[in-house]
Amino acid sequence: MFVQFTTWDIVRNLLDAGKWTLALSLIAFVLGGIVGLAILFARISKNRALQAFTKGYIEVFQGTPLLMQLFIVFFGLSLLGIDVSPWIAAAAGLTLFTSAYLAEIWRGCVEAVPKGQWEASSSLALSYAQQMRHVILPQALRIAVAPTVGFSVQVVKGTAVTSIIGFAELTKTGSMLANATFQPFMVFGLVAAGYFALCYPLSLYAKSLERKFHVAR
Repeated sequence: MFVQFTTWDIVRNLLDAGKWTLALSLIAFVLGGIVGLAILFARISKNRALQAFTKGYIEVFQGTPLLMQLFIVFFGLSLLGIDVSPWIAAAAGLTLFTSAYLAEIWRGCVEAVPKGQWEASSSLALSYAQQMRHVILPQALRIAVAPTVGFSVQVVKGTAVTSIIGFAELTKTGSMLANATFQPFMVFGLVAAGYFALCYPLSLYAKSLERKFHVAR
């Protein structure tokens, strides 16, 4: 039976789907940040085994498509007899993807701290942990804020790929509405506007932070 959709019905459904896009983005960014922080500490540690493991971890997730990673999480676990919902698979896949990139972004920020800061803190007889806590990380955090906020835009856009595994976010809902209404141009125009509304403020904020911290240096 054909169901007539008004423009408001389409917008309302897309707004509802936008909430799921935003929720998935926040979960992936927060959990990815926690995992990424652990990867960062392992990556910059003096333990060669940890360095090698985290380097491989980062290269795998940066060197393979997000779509493939989602397929492995969603279908791979199913082959092992583990029933995974699209929501859990999407959150897990995006978390792993996000953690690899954030760890590498933050490692670059730590390495951007002048070597003189390491030497000065060493002259004060601070341990490695004390150097990191009191001298290096506070400076690296200041450098990392802008690129971290900037990367959040990529996380939001990355949620669109989760539609492939059946997660009903903005893109998936747009596809279903386009099939139901036979108005793909209008529907996907609204989907694009939704992503723009989510991403553009983050881009502006990242640029303002970059200018602010650059001027402060």
